[in-house]
Amino acid sequence: MNPELAKQALAKVGNPNVLVNLVSRRVRQLNAGGGGMGRPLVSDTANLGLGDIALLEIIHDKVGYDLPEQNVLTEVKPKRKRRS
Repeated sequence: MNPELAKQALAKVGNPNVLVNLVSRRVRQLNAGGGGMGRPLVSDTANLGLGDIALLEIIHDKVGYDLPEQNVLTEVKPKRKRRS
């Protein structure tokens, strides 16, 4: 993979873990072929590997993602028993 493309894609995504997951999923889709998701979404793919194609698609906003909302867990405090 081209390190310059990786830097540009990381600047778009912001989280390196999310970037790795996006690229790996897109490379699997491109490897599978057949159907609409198996074709590159960018036009100039000559002499590029599948990882570079996936990075270019991320840079050009052809591939998107949604992060789930983070739920904040709260600690449940036991109720105090009243003394009578």
